[in-house]
Amino acid sequence: MKKNNLKPAVIGKDGRTSAIERCLLESPRVAGSILRFTEWKGGQAREQILQIAREQRPDFVVVGPEEPLAEGIVDSLEALGIPCVGPTKSLARLESSKTFTRDLLSRHQIPGNPRYKVFNAVQGVEEHLKKLDGYVVKPDGLTGGKGVKLSGAHLASVKDAVAYCEELLRRGPPRVVVEEKLDGEEFSLQSFCDGTHVVDMVAVQDHKRAGEGDTGPNTGGMGSYSCEDHSLPFLRRTLLEQASAINAAVAAALWKETGAKYKGILYGGFMVTRDGLRLLEYNARFGDPETMNVLSLLETDLVDICEAIIEERLHELPIRFRRRATVCKYIVPQGYPDHPIKGARIDLSAVPGESPNFRLYKAAVEERDGNWLMTGSRAVACVGIGPTLAEAEKVAEQAASAIKGPVFHRRDIGTRELIQKRIEHISALVAG
Repeated sequence: MKKNNLKPAVIGKDGRTSAIERCLLESPRVAGSILRFTEWKGGQAREQILQIAREQRPDFVVVGPEEPLAEGIVDSLEALGIPCVGPTKSLARLESSKTFTRDLLSRHQIPGNPRYKVFNAVQGVEEHLKKLDGYVVKPDGLTGGKGVKLSGAHLASVKDAVAYCEELLRRGPPRVVVEEKLDGEEFSLQSFCDGTHVVDMVAVQDHKRAGEGDTGPNTGGMGSYSCEDHSLPFLRRTLLEQASAINAAVAAALWKETGAKYKGILYGGFMVTRDGLRLLEYNARFGDPETMNVLSLLETDLVDICEAIIEERLHELPIRFRRRATVCKYIVPQGYPDHPIKGARIDLSAVPGESPNFRLYKAAVEERDGNWLMTGSRAVACVGIGPTLAEAEKVAEQAASAIKGPVFHRRDIGTRELIQKRIEHISALVAG
């Protein structure tokens, strides 16, 4: 018999965590409150979390961001007998070490790797760069999405790339990955994983650039969309099946190589290229903003899913998502991402009320004296849900445009014009 009156906990403070928390609260099995650990600032946060966990004894913990995973919070909680939805420190290397992931795919002959080479010294970097038509330089560890540099966009010459490698090797960790630069369209496929069984969520496309038309600096993600058929307009079904097979193969490879089972979210960042499907990266947790798309569609009780992950019986649980399209648009402060305004008030009073077709997720905001103040990152996410992408986009845009303050958002996310560009891009690559 299922246990009721559960008290789950979540770690994180962002739109993604708000979506997780809301989904857990919608479960009839939850006692009415969620224990939320908001800030992660290294050792002090760890001790605070562990102390509260000892006192409150949550039934399980869902870890939102990557830093606590990389620093072993799951290991510490499980040592207290508290199960987690999130991998241990060793398994979280899937995200925290690009070298680990690239080499894992190579060792287990899992398709998807671009041409790459790992360096722990600058010797040989220039020679390798000259073999590539275009290149990407990546630090081995976590960088918050800001450490990757591409030829053309950030690196004007081989000399610049070598200098950046030297800089990274000085700062640490003492490894850099140099890969071929790929051309194509990106998408995310997140999967629930209990260590043995993998169940896919809905395919989503994120938008990293701050400006409309994919211009401006990279961000954590300005918004995302998914389609009612759970695929994407530029994505052939066979490629989606290949991405699913890669996620499953990676879970099996982790178990075979480490002897430990990956329990949490496998988030594959893929690219459709002229030469087929390529893996850009893995994340070891839910994506932000993609989580808000997929959890807005989830029909199965998230508490049941978390328990199935922890108890390694994911294959016994039917997991269903509504056949609807979603569009997520993030409201961000002026100056984001490089020089964001902090402490400014935003007015949410004109935003439509929530409904089956609209959800609002608060992220980098704080409530003071009845006012919502931005803290400097992505502030509020507006998610439209509809039978078609056009209808979902209309709902999201109406809500996003109603938020007042020193803010902006990408109006083009989910629009027919931008998606047509995606389709034409892939068509031109295949034809070429």
